[in-house]
Amino acid sequence: MKIAMPLIANKVSQHFGHSENFLIADVDKEAKKIISKKMVVPPPHEPGVIPKWLKELGVNCLITCGIGQRAVDILNQGGVSVIAGIESQDADTVINLFLNDKLESGKNACDH
Repeated sequence: MKIAMPLIANKVSQHFGHSENFLIADVDKEAKKIISKKMVVPPPHEPGVIPKWLKELGVNCLITCGIGQRAVDILNQGGVSVIAGIESQDADTVINLFLNDKLESGKNACDH
């Protein structure tokens, strides 16, 4: 499984489209292990561009604090699940919570 997280200063970004980098992590959810992870710079923020880019990277799941509904729809249509409304924490903590089924989503930090 390949997960993506938008980051600012190694913490999950409050807004999906305004992140400095994305962490792309290959994980084995069953074994609860990180296989690999890398930082990538997203394309410029324009409607629909980043969701399509993530799908092209082979991402299966996006984890974020806030994301607009249009981006969620594009990701879902491309087969990418979205976990939104998580607390802004460092990337490794979020991955470990995700792998151990302890990642809690809350109110989406984005309302557009």
